Amino acid sequence: MSYLKQVDPEIYDAIFKETERQAFKIELIASENFVSEAVLEAAGGVMTNKYAEGYPGKRYYGGCEFVDIAEDLARERAKRIFGCDHANVQPHAGSQANMAVYFTVLKPGDKVMGLDLTCGGHLTHGHPINFSGFLFEFHGYTVDRETEVIDYDQLMKQAKEVQPKLIVAGASAYPRFIDFEKIRRVCDEVGALMMVDIAHIAGLVAAGLHPSPIPYADFVTTTTHKTLRGPRGGMVMCKEQYAADLDRMVMPGIQGGPLMHIIAAKAVAFKEALTDEFKAYQKTIVANAAKLSETMKEKGYRLVAGGTDTHLFLVNFVDVPKVTGKKVEIALDKAGITVNKNTVPFDPEKPFITSGIRIGTPAITTRGMKPEDMPVIADFIDRAIQNRRDDEALGKISGEVAEFCKKFPLYRERMEG
Repeated sequence: MSYLKQVDPEIYDAIFKETERQAFKIELIASENFVSEAVLEAAGGVMTNKYAEGYPGKRYYGGCEFVDIAEDLARERAKRIFGCDHANVQPHAGSQANMAVYFTVLKPGDKVMGLDLTCGGHLTHGHPINFSGFLFEFHGYTVDRETEVIDYDQLMKQAKEVQPKLIVAGASAYPRFIDFEKIRRVCDEVGALMMVDIAHIAGLVAAGLHPSPIPYADFVTTTTHKTLRGPRGGMVMCKEQYAADLDRMVMPGIQGGPLMHIIAAKAVAFKEALTDEFKAYQKTIVANAAKLSETMKEKGYRLVAGGTDTHLFLVNFVDVPKVTGKKVEIALDKAGITVNKNTVPFDPEKPFITSGIRIGTPAITTRGMKPEDMPVIADFIDRAIQNRRDDEALGKISGEVAEFCKKFPLYRERMEG
């Protein structure tokens, strides 16, 4: 029996339709994934009822003996996955994780360097409309115009001029490996602290498929969804010398009561991430991204930085007349394919229009799609872009996409109402 269906049929209907959307469309948003039924169960469980301000063994409320178990498990499993000294699993999101680090080591007005948004950085890496940009003096570093990858020599030169207190590495739309050792050298040269935001690549790092920043960075932040395939949330890892200050800044500094149901779900996801099956899954994510990007290149599309080393790639339409990321996103959605418009390096368009799209493979890999399925998806994408003005053709593709998705069922029991 569905209590929700009885109590609030409107919300029940919205959730059921969202379940259908996820089941019958191809999800290619690089920051999205599908959690396991076990993670869903924990996230929707009774720990949502518990206030637990503070940390395990040091709470401001009674009755925390069982939520303490959940948080301790989440912290210890995170440390095992990444090999870090300390992990705080309480941040509600990646933005709060980044905020916690900034507020731990910076004062308003301090100089910071972060990857520019148009070159793949995140809003919280210093965009002027974000808290990071208006509280701190951020200086954006960019990619090389020709190669579209980070120029570490230029980064060193810029850092010497800026003399930042903190350098932020990591990205939300950068398809190539990041050399954390080189960024550490830059930090050491100018006396800066180093923070790495691995929100997108956390799963790849966990599986050893992307170089780890842990040996080099003072702080490492991440979301717990995306490639890590956990519930929506954040986490901060740091060296032991910063642990006490970081914990005080997370709570009571920027947050009150932690979301204990989400922390429990994080613990479940972290246990899944410690398995051999998870490592194999991450390898397939990378293989799928490589195959899909190669197929798109073969069809004549220009890719930022020429391709991908990770779970995502970007298609650049700067040189294609009358085509923008926004137009392509809308057309693909009508065809049953979900992507997001995205800026490309030195994008001439506004952020709400953009000249590119970002494509990622974590969600389709969770569903069981393999490299041999990527040419089929590339064909759907290509046909939709070519027929972007033809709603009838897009509707036909949408029907084909739905039939294709039936081969990879998602949340079968939930689809039965």
